[in-house]
Amino acid sequence: METIQAYLERKHEELRLLNGCLRHRLDLPRPRSVDDIVRSKFQITAALRAEQELHDWKATETAWSHTADRVSGPFEFSYDYQRADLTVRGPSFYEFDRGCASTAIYTASGMAAIAAVLLASAHIVEKADILVLPGSYGETLELIRGFVAHLRHVTLSLPLRVAFASGNSPRILLLDSCSLAGAFEAALRSDGSGLDLLVFDTTCFAGRSGRIRRVLKWARRYGIPLVLVRSHNKLDSLGAEYGRLGSAVFVHGNETRQGAGRPEWTRLASETRNAVRLLGGAALPAHFPPFVGSAAYQALTKRRVAAILHNSRRMARYFAAKLPARSAELHFTHGLYATLRGKRPLDEASARQAADDMSNELRAEGFPIRHAGSFGFDFAATEWFHDAITDQYSVRVTVPDLPTELWGDLTAAVARWWAAHQWAGREG
Repeated sequence: METIQAYLERKHEELRLLNGCLRHRLDLPRPRSVDDIVRSKFQITAALRAEQELHDWKATETAWSHTADRVSGPFEFSYDYQRADLTVRGPSFYEFDRGCASTAIYTASGMAAIAAVLLASAHIVEKADILVLPGSYGETLELIRGFVAHLRHVTLSLPLRVAFASGNSPRILLLDSCSLAGAFEAALRSDGSGLDLLVFDTTCFAGRSGRIRRVLKWARRYGIPLVLVRSHNKLDSLGAEYGRLGSAVFVHGNETRQGAGRPEWTRLASETRNAVRLLGGAALPAHFPPFVGSAAYQALTKRRVAAILHNSRRMARYFAAKLPARSAELHFTHGLYATLRGKRPLDEASARQAADDMSNELRAEGFPIRHAGSFGFDFAATEWFHDAITDQYSVRVTVPDLPTELWGDLTAAVARWWAAHQWAGREG
């Protein structure tokens, strides 16, 4: 259990790390509340971006100046016109075993990364099945159904049994960190030898998560070519959403199963790079957080994520006991949020309104909660949530990095509010 005092000291360390990246540090007092922490973080990150623009004015989109520094903290960049050939040198957001080789392609967002990979796969396979677990990210499924015509969307259900067995078409598994916990675990207990490619969206796991290492080992065991895709403005920015940044990381060494009619996935990285160029999805150097990579950053990120996961487990137990009929899903594999359902079925508008009303009323009571998308903040965030597989709407409550007692009080307040309102959306 983390006390308020210990929490504020830890947050002061985070602010010092961020502030230390500025050439002209801000004069900030020690934080005395969650609001102080949130305000200071966004002030510092805004100052970082502004300072970088002022200092690196020669590093324009046209790359006209050969004297431009083109750096952001530990990251160094080289590129020609419009960043079509952007090359990045710097620390990895992941922790790979020694001897594990990889190629990272950075993009303007997580969706830009996965879109480029899936569209590029058309140059490797004419047709393929893409297998999707329950709970996968809705916009990714929307992308596949609407724009990736060569991939046949297959939604899996438990038990998986022979779901990964070889078929008449190549089989791609989309393993999403948004998946339901049971489905994710079932996948890693399955025989993956029939899979031709694994695309793993790691966005909801910390970069050094043990679950990522488990997937790496599982893919290596079955020789499955592996691509890690990620949005970096969630868990990689100390709760401040520094800038829109995504990546596709191609892990080398699993492609030895080529031949015997298998696709040549060794070409996927180069085809993805070309897709990023043609789609105009290259990353902005200004969006690379300059505080990444140090031992202090890794330690603070580890402590942040540990606090969030601890809070998440407490919330799931509380909602299960107090809101058994109104809990939509409490056990996503990432543990970053839970969803609540209404007394009657919700649509997008009523779910959005419920999230807004609950946040406003509880914030007026003094709780650190806001109606906001995304997750990983130092405040609780609510938003409407759509399950793309069941086509049902709910309200998402994201778990913040807060001290234990305060989070317990906020969890109880959310449960009381929801039970009292039993939000009634449109008639079913």
